[in-house]
Order: sequence, then structure tokens, then C-alpha cells
Amino acid sequence: MALAKIQKIRGRGVYVPGDDIDTDRIIPARYLKCVTFDGLGAYAFYDVRFDEQGRSLGHPLDDPRHRGASVLVSGRNFGCGSSREHAPQSLFYFGIRAVVAESFAEIFFGNSTTLGIPCVRVAPADREAIANRIQERPEEEIEVDLTGPRPVVRTGNREFPGEMPESTRKSLVEGQWDALGQLLDGRDRVAALAARLPAPAKAA
Repeated sequence: MALAKIQKIRGRGVYVPGDDIDTDRIIPARYLKCVTFDGLGAYAFYDVRFDEQGRSLGHPLDDPRHRGASVLVSGRNFGCGSSREHAPQSLFYFGIRAVVAESFAEIFFGNSTTLGIPCVRVAPADREAIANRIQERPEEEIEVDLTGPRPVVRTGNREFPGEMPESTRKSLVEGQWDALGQLLDGRDRVAALAARLPAPAKAA
């Protein structure tokens, strides 16, 4: 099955302030004991969204003004900590389709982009301007555009340059972002090639 070409993402934004937001904050460890990732969205940022009685703590993800947001904006080193794939999965199942931040932890970045979630770096001042716009006009859509030579984030009448490795940007735009999915889709060609290879030499 061909992968979707991820070229532009449009949606309402939600600003989650803070630097060094780690994967344990994004998805607490006790929710990792799942057979599939389905349903993980309910536990995104759970321990900072709810108290021990399950009452809302007023986290931005639960702010009615940001209901249905699909573009998450945050600070430096987003997704640091343990290399749990559940973190981007929980964001994906919550409805997040792009993340804009000042910087990303490397493993989180890789786990996100192989899910088709673009992670775009922006300068600190631009991140602040985007966050302020979200706070002032939460109903306004943000556009993350990957089609140019470098990513661009648009909100209102402003445009902010982003950063992303070219190989990653190209794989998203061309629909080649899931290497494992491509391998599984090409299993017949892999088997045909394997059948043509010479048998390994026997040990003496």
C-alpha cells in the first residue's frame, strides 16, 4: 500500500510550554504495557493533565480553545529521555499531526517522522511568536509546509522558516517515510531477489 505524501499539514495549534519535555512526561511508563498503540492518545501527558483522582489540571491539551488541535508547539529538546516509541504514538493517536519546536531529541525525531509526523525546528523568537499567536487566536489554523527547499510554518499573515534534514523532508513529501512499511510492501520483490541469489558456500 502506497504511503501518503505528507506535504502540508493544516490545523489548529496548541502550545505546550517548557524545555526538555521528556518522553516520560509525554506518556508515563505505566501505559507502555499495551499490545497495540490504539488508545494511547488518552494517556498523552496524562500525569500533568490529571490529578490522582482523574480531575483535569488545566493542561493546554484540555483547554477547550485548543480542542481538535493537530499542530503542537513547544520549546527546546522536545522528546528527550528514554527512547520509547509510545511517546510519538500517543501524540499521533491524540490527533497531533505535526510538531514545531526549537529542537528535538534525536530518537524522538526519528520515531515521529517514521510515523509521518513532521518535526520542524524554528528559531526561539519564531517559536515565541507562533505560541503568542496561538494564545491570541486559538481558532486560527497553522500551516506546516514541507514542499519548498526548507520547511515553512505559516500562521496569520506571517511566515516562519523552519529546519529539517533534507533526507527527512524529502521522504515525507515523496511518501517514503516508513522504511519498514516499504519493505513489507515489497516482500514479493524481496523474495524474488533472494531466490536468484547463489546458495551460501558450505563450510570446509
